[in-house]
Amino acid sequence: MQTDGIQLRELTVRYSVKTTDAGEPVVVGRALKSPRESATLLMRLLEDQPTEVFAILCLSTKHRVIAFHEVSRGTLDSTLVHPREVFKAALLANAAAIVVSHNHPSGDPSPTLDDLEVTTRLVAAGEILGIGVLDHIVVGDGRYFSFKEAGRL
Repeated sequence: MQTDGIQLRELTVRYSVKTTDAGEPVVVGRALKSPRESATLLMRLLEDQPTEVFAILCLSTKHRVIAFHEVSRGTLDSTLVHPREVFKAALLANAAAIVVSHNHPSGDPSPTLDDLEVTTRLVAAGEILGIGVLDHIVVGDGRYFSFKEAGRL
């Protein structure tokens, strides 16, 4: 679209079916009732990644999964996470809440000090935007760490 010599870009959102490495579609629309259910879904998507990947599940008001979004892909032991990038997809998906997650390619899902700091920042940003951060799940080698289960959220 062009207006008086100024070019405007229209923001569009395109969705595609997310599949596991085995080619199976990830089920959208199911309600997540516990950290274990969230972790089971996220482990299928993230645990075999060779680098650290930070992603979110966007949820409806009834905590049904409406979207999965890979926020960033990093190196063996880190990835860049900024609240603006995390909440961009949540806002576009009209999410009421999100579950944030990332993998530890080392296989040890124990949270680092950076993980704790990022979680604190994201929860604060979510409160301002009106999008709750329900949990932060770290996955690795068939195990997970849930900030909610550990009482850190």
